[in-house]
Order: sequence, then C-alpha cells, then structure tokens
Amino acid sequence: MDPIRIAVVGVGKIARDQHLPAIAGNRAFGLAATVSPHDPGVEGVPHFASLDALLAGGPAVDAVALCTPPQVRYDLASSALARGVHVFLEKPPGATLAEVAALHSQADKVGATLFAAWHSRFAAGVAPARAWLAERRIDKVEITWREDVRVWHPGQAWIWEPGGLGVFDPGINALSIATRILPRPIFLQAGTLEIPANRAAPIAADLQFRDTAGAPVHMDLDWRQTGPQSWDIVIETDAGTLKLSSGGAVLTLPSGTSHDEDHEYPGLYARFATLIRTGQSDVDIDPLRLVADAFLRATRVSVEPFED
Repeated sequence: MDPIRIAVVGVGKIARDQHLPAIAGNRAFGLAATVSPHDPGVEGVPHFASLDALLAGGPAVDAVALCTPPQVRYDLASSALARGVHVFLEKPPGATLAEVAALHSQADKVGATLFAAWHSRFAAGVAPARAWLAERRIDKVEITWREDVRVWHPGQAWIWEPGGLGVFDPGINALSIATRILPRPIFLQAGTLEIPANRAAPIAADLQFRDTAGAPVHMDLDWRQTGPQSWDIVIETDAGTLKLSSGGAVLTLPSGTSHDEDHEYPGLYARFATLIRTGQSDVDIDPLRLVADAFLRATRVSVEPFED
C-alpha cells in the first residue's frame, strides 16, 4: 500500500518536536512537503510559504497536518478539504466551536477525513484509567495543571490573544483526558478566570464542574508555576484512589503504579492513518466545549500585567 503523502503546515516547536518525528516513524506516511512563511522547512523536502501555493503548484498531497495557531486554522482546513485532502487538526481544533462544526460538515460532504487530535488521550495511562473507572462510582475529581508559561510558550503572543485560550492551551489537555476517562459527562457550575491587565486570555483559572450524577470535579490551572510542574488528575472512587500524573504518562491505582514511554504523537498518527484508510472522521469537541463554557460562565478577575 502506498504511503499517505502528508504535508506539515506550520513548522514551529510542536511540529519539529512531535509531528515530524512521528511521521518519520510511521511507514503509513511519507512527508511530501512543509509549509511556513517563516521557517525554512526540512532539508530535502519541498517547502512552500503558503498552503495555497502548495495546493496550486506543489507535489500532490493526500493529507495535511495543521500545526498553526488555532485562529488561522479554519481557512487552511477548508481549503484542503475543498480539494479532498484529509486534515489533521492539532489541539485545540479551532478558535470556535462553530468553525469546527462547519469543517466536520464539509469533510462529510466531500468524503475526506477530519481528525481533531487530542494528544494527551494517547498518554500511556489514559486507556487503562478509562477501563478501571468504567465500573467504579466516582466520588470526587481533582485536576491540577500548573506549569511555567515562560518555559513552554516563550514569546508566543498569539496564545494570549482571543482564540489563543491562554492557560487553557495546556488546560484543555487535562479536559481531553477527563472527558475520555470519566464514565459520565461533566459540566461547569462556577469558576474564576484570572486575566492579566495587558492580555486578553487568562493566566490562571479555578473551575467547579460536576458530573451528571453529582460528583464534584475541581480544576486548578495556573501558568505561573515555577520549579516542578504539575499535570495531575486524582479521582476518588468507591474502590480507592486513581491518580494520573505527568500528563497521563504515570497511572497509580490501589494495586500499584505503572509508567510507559511517551507514545502520544505516534499514537495520533496511527489513529489518523486508520481513519483515512477506513474513510472515517474523528471530531470530538467536548474538551473545547468545556473551555467555551468557562469563558461563558466563569467570573473574570483582572490581575497584574504579565510580560514574557
């Protein structure tokens, strides 16, 4: 079977650190081109300043991976889908729920695959956590996602702009795990967003959710963490405590702790290849919907200005 010819659009840190190695390690794909108006691309691979230039006169591609900021992703995805090209959307899948829904409808109409890729769901502990929780009563959930924005997103102005999500850029990873492993839906009841006086997006958030059976789900997000970083989900159940740490890589159950190597992006590309080969899409918007609800319902509090 011929490899799926894929182009990576947006050659920044996430593309170089994760997408390009995952593509290189998956025989289902062949890197056909890269696209960026700023980055020179990969040696020996055709490079274009825009997706339009690639689609108009470049090598043929079957799929694109969009690694750009979410605010510009809709037009890129729509242009690709209009030509029957399969689309991989880095998280978050878009700047709004409505544009993701429009892309999903367009993909269905043209028969192309659209994949909203939540990489944290492919962390080693997530699938076994989901299986273990399926038969448990959930009593309480505590999500703590604290990191240093200066380490992980230095100088990325877009992330503080409308549609860039602020602290929800990492926080949505936690929500992607929670919506995957918890046996019942959760929804927001109240919350606080701390927004720097010179920014449009929050630097911290404290959110109170509950599931449909009434179990409380508390979420603590902060981008001002220094020293050790915290990416933990602790779930109290009728059978004891489950803890996912290190962003889902480490799973601790009453029976012990398990840890496996990082295979998030290889897992994403394996899933993308399967979707393309079977003519399906995978567009789960639940994590983004919860973020939208936070912006809709939580109280906004102005805090001191933030500078990188």
